[in-house]
Amino acid sequence: MSNWNKIFKPIVVLCVICVVITGALAATNSVTAPVILEATIRAQNEARNELLPEAKGAFSKVEGVDVENVDNVYAADNGTGWVITSNAKGYGGTITVMSSFTPDGKIKQIKVTEAQETPGFGSNVTDNKSYWERYAGLDSAKPLVLGQDVDGWSGASISSRALLKAMNSAIEAYNSIP
Repeated sequence: MSNWNKIFKPIVVLCVICVVITGALAATNSVTAPVILEATIRAQNEARNELLPEAKGAFSKVEGVDVENVDNVYAADNGTGWVITSNAKGYGGTITVMSSFTPDGKIKQIKVTEAQETPGFGSNVTDNKSYWERYAGLDSAKPLVLGQDVDGWSGASISSRALLKAMNSAIEAYNSIP
């Protein structure tokens, strides 16, 4: 048997397979990426409307707020408040939180929009609306403290701290809105 059949032919076949698969993945990505982006934008808009329904769906992105862990800040066009998207590292990955603030500096409500926390433990913090309600009505004048302003969830201390860290980033962003 020649070296071609023994060594080089399998290498060439594997390289051709890799090139074909890479091309197929690239084509699939080019088709699905705009659809995924559109669905993400739609979900973010729906979450903003849910958190601040008084805005009646009219929000403008606020520029010039540069706070660590804050993705974006939106102001209601009619002056009824702001919605801030922030994140922090939890136990299972990044926790993304949208929070709404009233013009008088109170947290109106929050919503966890993305999380991969452990089911039955960290998910008690990220999927539980009654836990999120603990943040409603709190003042945004200073950072929140776990155990004083908001109680943590037993068995999900890392997730509780991550949610608090994301909220404190949102509070810092709210306080730095021009």
